[in-house]
Amino acid sequence: MPRVVSIYLPDLATDRIRRDDPNIPVEQPIAVISKSGSKRWVSAVDQAARTAGLRVGMPAAKAQAIFRGLLMVDADPAADFVALERITFWALGQHSPIVAIDEPNGIVMDTEGADHLQGGELPMITGIANRFRAKKLTARVAIADTWGAAHACARAIQRETVIVPVGETVRAVENLPLALLRLPAKIIDDLHTLGFKSIGELSAVPRAPLALRFGPEIGRRVDQMFGRVSEPIIPIRMPDVIEVSRSFAEPIGSAETINKYVGRLVEQLVGELQKRGLGVRRTDLIVEKVDGTRQAIRAGTAKPARDVAWLAKLFRDRTEKIDPGFGIEKLTLSAIMTQPLEEEQRSSELMDAQDEDLTPLIDIYGNRGQRVYRVAPVASDVPERSVARISAVALEDQASWVQQWRRPVRLLAYPERIEAIALLPDHPPASVTLRGKRRKVIRADGPERIFGEWWMRDAEMEAVRDYFLIEDENGERFWIFRHGDGVDPETGSHRWFLHGLFA
Repeated sequence: MPRVVSIYLPDLATDRIRRDDPNIPVEQPIAVISKSGSKRWVSAVDQAARTAGLRVGMPAAKAQAIFRGLLMVDADPAADFVALERITFWALGQHSPIVAIDEPNGIVMDTEGADHLQGGELPMITGIANRFRAKKLTARVAIADTWGAAHACARAIQRETVIVPVGETVRAVENLPLALLRLPAKIIDDLHTLGFKSIGELSAVPRAPLALRFGPEIGRRVDQMFGRVSEPIIPIRMPDVIEVSRSFAEPIGSAETINKYVGRLVEQLVGELQKRGLGVRRTDLIVEKVDGTRQAIRAGTAKPARDVAWLAKLFRDRTEKIDPGFGIEKLTLSAIMTQPLEEEQRSSELMDAQDEDLTPLIDIYGNRGQRVYRVAPVASDVPERSVARISAVALEDQASWVQQWRRPVRLLAYPERIEAIALLPDHPPASVTLRGKRRKVIRADGPERIFGEWWMRDAEMEAVRDYFLIEDENGERFWIFRHGDGVDPETGSHRWFLHGLFA
C-alpha cells in the first residue's frame, strides 16, 4: 500500500528571510507582518520570537510591545512561494520521484518502495528531517496512509518525525482540529459556529445535511483523509527537464509489454541527451494508472551515461515491482539530473580490451539502496578528520597520509571511554578495562602526541592526545589515547579512550 510523506515547514518565511540576509544575528527574533486594510498582524515567527512569547495571529503592535528589539518584516507571499518551489525541486532530486508542493508551507511526496532501501520508515523520515536541518530549514515530517492524514499530523503533532501506523488513520486524526482538513476558512468558521470542533465529530454526522449546506467539499476532504477517495500527487517537474512519454489507447499491464515500451523510451531519451551533449545521472520512470494513481521508479548512475542497453537494464531489473492495477495508461521517463558528456574516440586494436570499469557494479549496488563510496585522505593530524568519504568514481587525488606511526585497520566513529591504570605522564597503561573486561597489557608502543587544531576551534588551543598501541595477553591489539598530556589539566581530562583496532 502506498504511503505518503508530508513535510511541514513552519518557519518557511523566517528561514527565507535569514537566507536572504545572512547578516541577521541568530539570536535576533523575527516576525513577519501581514496587512489587510489598516489591520496588521503577525503571520509568522521564528523560534527566537516564539521563545519571547510572540504568537501567530496577534496584532503587530502587541508583538512590538512585547519585544522592543523585534525585527518586523512585511510578508511577501510571492517570495515565500518561490522559496518553497526551490526547496521542492531540491527534495525531488534527493528523496522521491513523486514530489509536489503542499501550499502554503509544505511538501508532499510518495515514497512507495523507498523505505526498505533505507532500513524502514523511521530511518527514512529521520534522514529526511536531518537533511532539511542540514540546510538550516525547520521541518516536521509525518508519514501516513493518505495525504490528508500525513498533512494533518505533521502540523498538529509537535515532534520532528511522526509515523502513523498502517490502518491507524482514524485513531490518529479523529481528535485533530477541523482546520487541518484543508477546507476554506469560511467553511471552517461556519462549522465552528455549528459546534463542530474535531475531525472525528464531523465525520460521524450524516453527510447529506452538510452537503446540502456546504456542497461536496467537506465530504470529499473527509473521504480523502480516510482513504475512501484517492488523492493523486501530481509530481512537480523542473522547467528544463528532459522528458519523454508514451500514452496508450488500451491500458497495458504485463511485464514484457512494460519492458518493451520502457526500452523505447530510453532510446528516445538518449537521443535527446545526445543532441544536447549530456549524460544522465538520475532518471525517473513515472507510471500513470487507469485509476489515477501513480507509481515511480528511480534509477541512478555513478557517472553520466548515455548507454541505451545499460539504462534499459537498470529499469528492467526493477519493473517487476510495478503494480499495474487495472492497467497503465501512460509511461513517462524524465532525466532529473544530467551532466555534460562528450563523445570519446576509441583506438582500434585486435586484442580484447580488459574492461576494468567498476561503474556498472557501483550502479547496481546504488540502485539497491547501498551507498557506495571511497575513502580519501585529508590533511589533518586529528585521526577522525584525516579521512573523508568521496564518490566512488571521483578522480584520484594526489593527497596522501604523512603520519609515520602505524594506524589501525578500523577507526571507531567515536572514541569509546575505557578505564586504564598507567603511570603518568608518559608510561603506557599496565592494564585496561574494555567493555567490562580487564586486560593485561603485554606490549605497548607510544606515546604519539597529537595536538588540537587551534585554527579550527578555540577549544583546541591547548588540547592534547597521547596515543598508544597496546597488545594484551591474547594477542589482540588496540589503539588507545589519553585525553591530556598527563600533567596540565588544561590540556584535557586525562581520561582514557579506545579509538581503533589493529589486525
